[in-house]
Amino acid sequence: MAEDQQSARHAAASAPSLGELVSQVSEQTSRLVREELRLAQLEMAAKGKRAGMGAGLFGGAGLFALYGLACFVAAAVLALAGPVADWLAALIVGAVLFAVAGLAALVGKREITSATPPVPQEAVAGLKQDVQTLKPGSH
Repeated sequence: MAEDQQSARHAAASAPSLGELVSQVSEQTSRLVREELRLAQLEMAAKGKRAGMGAGLFGGAGLFALYGLACFVAAAVLALAGPVADWLAALIVGAVLFAVAGLAALVGKREITSATPPVPQEAVAGLKQDVQTLKPGSH
């Protein structure tokens, strides 16, 4: 019996106090938030690198497409130069090109306004899960 009381006192003495538990929860919560923010930062950096590489490749493709388009424009002007005056052929082709550019600009503006901002989805999902875990009564 004395042994049981002694082991109970020893267990009670080794159990952390309420203050220590609160301190541990605070420390673990701040460490969790820091780690989630670090994850979000790494995720955004990786997405930024991929987006930069893609943008560079699109830029190069656009440059070559521009050269190809210039050849087609010259061919269209030369084809129209037979039936109409040279200046009128260039004017007609230029007007068609401006109409296509205006249409592309309108469609591009619509796409940009409907795009959502880039968000580190994994980090946000992790934070939401952490908040749900920490809410009282969610266990």
